[in-house]
Amino acid sequence: MNHVLVADLGYGDAGKGTVVDWLCAKGIDGRPVAAVVRYNGGGQAGHSVVLPDGRRHVFAQFGAGTLRGVHTHLSRFMVVDPLALVVEADHLADIGVPDAFDRLTVEGDALLATPYHRAANRAREIARGAHRHGSCGKGVGEAMGYALAHPADAPRVADTQAPGVLGAKLAVLRDRLVDELGPLDVPPIDATVRAFGAFAARVPIVSRAFLGNLLAIGPVVFEGAQGVLLDEWHGFHPYTTWSTTTYDNAETLLAEAGQAGNATRLGVLRVVTTRHGPGPLVTEDPALPLADPNNPTNRWQGRFRFGHFDAVAHRYAVEVCGGVDGIALTHLDVASAALRFCSSYDWTDRLVAGAAGDLDRQEALTRRLFRSRAVYEPAPVDWPGAVSAALEVPVVVTSHGPTAEAKQVLRPNWAARAHPVAAGGHPAR
Repeated sequence: MNHVLVADLGYGDAGKGTVVDWLCAKGIDGRPVAAVVRYNGGGQAGHSVVLPDGRRHVFAQFGAGTLRGVHTHLSRFMVVDPLALVVEADHLADIGVPDAFDRLTVEGDALLATPYHRAANRAREIARGAHRHGSCGKGVGEAMGYALAHPADAPRVADTQAPGVLGAKLAVLRDRLVDELGPLDVPPIDATVRAFGAFAARVPIVSRAFLGNLLAIGPVVFEGAQGVLLDEWHGFHPYTTWSTTTYDNAETLLAEAGQAGNATRLGVLRVVTTRHGPGPLVTEDPALPLADPNNPTNRWQGRFRFGHFDAVAHRYAVEVCGGVDGIALTHLDVASAALRFCSSYDWTDRLVAGAAGDLDRQEALTRRLFRSRAVYEPAPVDWPGAVSAALEVPVVVTSHGPTAEAKQVLRPNWAARAHPVAAGGHPAR
């Protein structure tokens, strides 16, 4: 069977949630979706889904197929925040989905995001002052960084089943962070251990082998978080995330289950290029008459920024992904003559991908992007055609509103062809 990998080819917020919801509502190649697998990120995701009856949920850790009754599996590439999961499950119950935890499995090897990571994350971002990176303040990057520096001491989901082990790891974590950053406003160790123990008693914690069982049941949707232009290795450093946002993690999971290459790669893009927080946005235009109620200004990311469609940046995203099979083009309901199409910058029409992990090169590219000027064409009459031609990838589905019913399939058999790309490697950081 053919699975579908979903990734955002911009800076995030292009509509991954509504696309995953649509996939789960309609099925893949005539078969119901067996599960949604989250393959990167953590509690900082914000994937908005709206049902025809008006019910709405912004998914952070649960898969965006939850409102359709689809199982969620959090892979080891997720940074899991048990406390935030409880809050999210409470909201799902409020809108008529009381059994979200009954349809959730979590890999024991996944990292934990704790209140100590969150407090340290926010302290560091505040200390950066005017040079903030645009963190969401959820502690995801802090958990990733701590695990790289202290792999044996990093709290993991499986530790929630062993209170003594978890308590010892949390005490070491707290002490290291306080020594580095000073006093932090965090709960006591024993209270955190009890809360995480309640999570372990409620949610099945599974091994890596479990995913193979899901893949055998039916087609699976792999749901990415954030955007490829924020990728930890290929994004515009330092305004990036501590997460691999390309398809690499999903391909690794498939390869481990003996299904390498057995998936279609679907990229998601808006007709406008947006960014929440600081960092390069070459086509930014504050005069665009647009707003996004799902992305208000907040203390950590700052304001939500709008720009004209940036084919140069999105072409780069396709390249660093190693290719894409199709594009879901969203927000066509806001397309107007006010929007323009950036086909090149004042110095190039193509950004060349470098070696993964060369952050000095990425930082130099970031500086160049801050000085770049967009070269525009008028708004396309045929948006799908223009995007397909510029990125050399077919637009296979369009979205004209927030619900699954607002999607239009342009290529009926788009999911029939699997991408012939095996898993990639990840450099040490």
